[in-house]
Amino acid sequence: MQPVDVIRGDGPIVLGVPHAGTFVPDNIRARLNETGLKLADTDWHVDRLYEGLLSSATMVKAGFHRYVIDANRDPAGASLYPGQNTTSLCPVTDFDGRPIYHNGQEPDAAEIEARRLAWHAPYHAALEAEIKRVKALHGVAILYDCHSIRSVVPFLFEGRLPDFNTGTNNGSTCAPAVEAAVVSNTETAAGYTSVLNGRFKGGWTTRHYGRPTDGVHAIQMELAQRTHLKSEDLPFALDEEKADRLRGPLKTILSALEKLAPILKQKSSEISGSEQ
Repeated sequence: MQPVDVIRGDGPIVLGVPHAGTFVPDNIRARLNETGLKLADTDWHVDRLYEGLLSSATMVKAGFHRYVIDANRDPAGASLYPGQNTTSLCPVTDFDGRPIYHNGQEPDAAEIEARRLAWHAPYHAALEAEIKRVKALHGVAILYDCHSIRSVVPFLFEGRLPDFNTGTNNGSTCAPAVEAAVVSNTETAAGYTSVLNGRFKGGWTTRHYGRPTDGVHAIQMELAQRTHLKSEDLPFALDEEKADRLRGPLKTILSALEKLAPILKQKSSEISGSEQ
């Protein structure tokens, strides 16, 4: 299988989908224990939630599972949340802190590097190429990184996660107007809860590509899975009624960002002009 699938649009929005893939090569799958084979930490059906919401959007989707390698982690292995529980570039535990490999079958440094080259690098090469293409077309690019997670994961956070979790690394990865456009819509989405830069402030993808002074704005949206799954356990089936309801505010968010892009371009041009 190909590490990454790209669906190109002609608009200013790029949707990153690093964790919806479920492919695990046979040589890795054979080493996973019962916990690992469950693939519980998938961002279940996130690609289906966003597909077709904005016809002009580009989607870059990883086909491989995060247990192969996590496409939203620093390739150097640095922690995104120092001092807090998290999982690594090539996870050896699940989100509950339980081992996912048979004892002694975890990847060593050489295997991690091989996986990075085979899976992580192609995904980010494709994502970077699409961001550059979109920016060349519009003078600005907005990367919207699509995620989901179980609503309750005590190993990672206390209590129950809000429905919409917007991350901009405390405002550093996008212009204030981008953050405001998203937050104003999550806060007013009837029947849903939301937070800005709570437990999830944006992963490596958001922090790496978000360069607002260069015209590339990035945010991460982490959805609590109760918003669109029938059950947050096997078989992790999509609840079509919940999903249809959720697609309303998601489409509103993406449409607001698309309308904002020309304004961001104009402001960027004005700033560049004043610096000359």
